[in-house]
Amino acid sequence: MNPIDGLASLGAMTRQLLADLGFGARLFLKLLRMSGVTLKRFGLVRDQVHFLGNHSLAIIVVSGLFVGFVLGLQGYYTLQRYGSAEALGLLVALSLVRELGPVVAALLYAGRAGASLTAEIGLMRAGEQLTALEMMAVDPVQRILAPRFWGGIIALPLLAAVFSAVGILGGYVVGVLLIGVDAGAFWSQMQGGVDVFKDVGNGIIKSLVFAVAVTFIALLQGYVAKPTPEGVASATTRSVVVSSLSVLGLDFILTTLMFSI
Repeated sequence: MNPIDGLASLGAMTRQLLADLGFGARLFLKLLRMSGVTLKRFGLVRDQVHFLGNHSLAIIVVSGLFVGFVLGLQGYYTLQRYGSAEALGLLVALSLVRELGPVVAALLYAGRAGASLTAEIGLMRAGEQLTALEMMAVDPVQRILAPRFWGGIIALPLLAAVFSAVGILGGYVVGVLLIGVDAGAFWSQMQGGVDVFKDVGNGIIKSLVFAVAVTFIALLQGYVAKPTPEGVASATTRSVVVSSLSVLGLDFILTTLMFSI
């Protein structure tokens, strides 16, 4: 391959990457500017909260329950070695509210609701519905994207809270009802060791950041999808992959910042 051709290809790829980043940044800022108008028509946002949150509730509850089961088993066998089985409740609660609740809920949300958003917007693009709205002087970003954006921001933190609560219940079932850990120690250790602002608050902040990232990536991929069946399928796959990697990367950054303060 000619070095000049390789350099030209690299330059073209860099230029396209910068153009894509610029378009995404402009779209994100536009969504933020439209927040006031969107939230005034809260019925549209409420419908999206129902669509994104309520329809994802089953997988969140089932996954949270089994994660709690596993944490209860693994935590008990680990703590038992050091004679600290009574701290099982604290271990389960901190693992869920700090880390597993926001992260696993965001990953499940990306796979279920994020893919659905991308496919929905991509099919609107392929069916020229977005173009039809523009022809009728209706901004598709304001009418279609913004309610879904804020619906996702509201829905995911609620799903993460449900995941953590059900996971703690699962840990209680395994640790107290099945293994025989003292129930009073289970709850008292949890109550004394979990800080509302530091632990629960950090989990809420994480879930909010994940909600913004996952929902925006899903909407962006659907909005720029090629108007073909292959384009929509590719955008949906890309949405799940990029969202999942973004959640894991943001989790590392947020955890580093939170524990360094």
